[in-house]
Amino acid sequence: MKSTNRMIGVDVGGTFTDIFVLDEASGTAQVAKVPTTRPDQSGGFLAGINARVDDLSTVSVVVHGTTAGTNALLERKGAKIGVITTQGLRDVLEMRRRDRPRTWGLRGNFTPVVDRALRLEVPERTLADGTIRVAVDLDAVRAAAQSLIDQGCLACAVLFANSYANADNERQAVEAVRDLWPNSHVSASSEILPEIREFERFSTTALNAYLQPEVSGYLARLESALHDGGFDGEFMIVQSNGGVMDADTAARLPVRTALSGPAAGVIAAGYIAQAAGFPDVITGDMGGTSFDVSLIAKGQSMLSQQTSIDFGMVVRSPMIEITTIGAGGGSIAWVDKGGLLNIGPESAGSTPGPVAYGQGNTRPTVTDANVVLGRIDPDNPIGGKLDRLDVEAASAAILHHVGAPLGLDALQGAEAILRVANSRMAGALRLVSIERGFDPKRFAFMPFGGGGALHAGAMMAEVGLARAIIPRYPGVTSAMGCVIADMRQDFVQTINAALAGIDLPGLARFMQDHVDSGLATLDAARTHFEGRDTEFTLDMAYLGQTHTVSVPLPVAVINGLVTTPTEADIADAFDTAYRATYGRLLEKGARRVINLRSAVTGRRPRFDLATLAPQAGSVDAAFKGTRQVHFDGAWHETKLYRRLELPIGAEITGPAILEQPDTTVLIEPGLVGKVDTYGNTLIERALT
Repeated sequence: MKSTNRMIGVDVGGTFTDIFVLDEASGTAQVAKVPTTRPDQSGGFLAGINARVDDLSTVSVVVHGTTAGTNALLERKGAKIGVITTQGLRDVLEMRRRDRPRTWGLRGNFTPVVDRALRLEVPERTLADGTIRVAVDLDAVRAAAQSLIDQGCLACAVLFANSYANADNERQAVEAVRDLWPNSHVSASSEILPEIREFERFSTTALNAYLQPEVSGYLARLESALHDGGFDGEFMIVQSNGGVMDADTAARLPVRTALSGPAAGVIAAGYIAQAAGFPDVITGDMGGTSFDVSLIAKGQSMLSQQTSIDFGMVVRSPMIEITTIGAGGGSIAWVDKGGLLNIGPESAGSTPGPVAYGQGNTRPTVTDANVVLGRIDPDNPIGGKLDRLDVEAASAAILHHVGAPLGLDALQGAEAILRVANSRMAGALRLVSIERGFDPKRFAFMPFGGGGALHAGAMMAEVGLARAIIPRYPGVTSAMGCVIADMRQDFVQTINAALAGIDLPGLARFMQDHVDSGLATLDAARTHFEGRDTEFTLDMAYLGQTHTVSVPLPVAVINGLVTTPTEADIADAFDTAYRATYGRLLEKGARRVINLRSAVTGRRPRFDLATLAPQAGSVDAAFKGTRQVHFDGAWHETKLYRRLELPIGAEITGPAILEQPDTTVLIEPGLVGKVDTYGNTLIERALT
């Protein structure tokens, strides 16, 4: 009988697909990086796995961080869908919060993901207190569903007013639609988000329907190909909240994968930094298309209950807070009509890629600037697809598109590209730190992704960070995060009641329902858990307030049974949270409970990061030679090292370049890199 002790993490990015293979028995890991295939990303997914695993029957778990949903939203390439809604609410998706793309000016329109002609109304009405004033007209629902089918809709969203308070009307309508609908792509707002706030509930549910055909089809192709290759383990998907879910749940709730890939990277970065002794860290994931930044304080990543994938495309679901800018390695540099140099948001992606790739692109990218300045070895490009990078073509493109318009030569143009890119990246780091009251001097910077480690020194200098931590395999950190991530299920239910006299048994019933559902999901998984955690929080405010505070509720769950909290317990928890947020309480203020939020987490086993550290080697053996590299207007003789061969305790003084198959680490003049016990490289300012 074959041993199935390998876990595989797969992260699909805009340019590369990253693979992390962990052998749980030996603690050893293998990595791979292959070009992402477009338009069907499953090709790169399978090619990456096959590059490291010959026999899929030896694999127990495959965990995937996917951008299929993200790309479908950003590129507006979801399915043709229809909406069935309450009479009078046809245009909620279009009116939004009566906001607009640009604050000033009269121009700027928003087009919902579902055309107005496909948003159909039916008679029904549920009041905010749950009273049904008008029973749903099921004949009208069936007629609307048939009309949408006849018009070629592949999915349907049922969006009824106040269904969070009483889902009876919506539940009957959904059953009627599902009886007629030719596939399983029917989303109900009371199932997706039983929470107050009409637009956010409608938007999240509509986007879920919009993604279902694309994401479920993609996951089905992957699952089928894995099984055809002999895989008989569990296939799981990373959620935007940093947890994982099974593929069936992901196909039913694809909106929860909106930031799947970047979230996996943050989870891995937090785990690595915590192990290395740095609980406060700012992550910077630089791939081919974007630069994703997140802050981890005291070992905890920041969760946001709502995000906008693009203007008007609001998803209300717990997500790790990630700030994204178009400053990846493939981001294109261009000079506008006013003579200003810009970076992105357009990217060359993996095809055709940077000019140096020689695949047809003629416009320079951030990677091209690093190549021209000698910071990337043209004879050893990452990804394994190219034999050599075309330095001359990259230099010519920079000169033509950047240098000539700005009166610079090619080297000056390349430096200008990096200065602008670094400035934009530093701005993103300040946004998640300084502008939120965090002192960056307390934080370490952890760059990862294929290009992040080339910019560590620049971020330290521009933002004032104390140090940078380069993980052992920075180019595949998000794929590693897939292997590390716990299994987590989030639930929400609107309560919308005054705390005084609140229905405590009713609140406890909702909590118990959430726990039962979450534990059932964990029980159905074929993954081993080291433990199970349950967390409850309440969204609360004083009467008359719009904004709420998140109130952790210390409630015990014993043998799967929830203990009922008291009013005093809730009041004390609210006072503590409110005082921590605002520094004071409101005298005689009546408290309200708006929403209950529950999270059920199965903690998956962690592997010892020390197993990734170098077991032997020496600095002299890792030394490759030297190369001229351009820093601050001059060429510097720069030492080159094979990074993975550097021993624990090695100290490398800049300027130096550490090379490995998945990335390049740049140690600039005035900095020193030290290899810690986990194989990470700590970059700090050299003592003078």
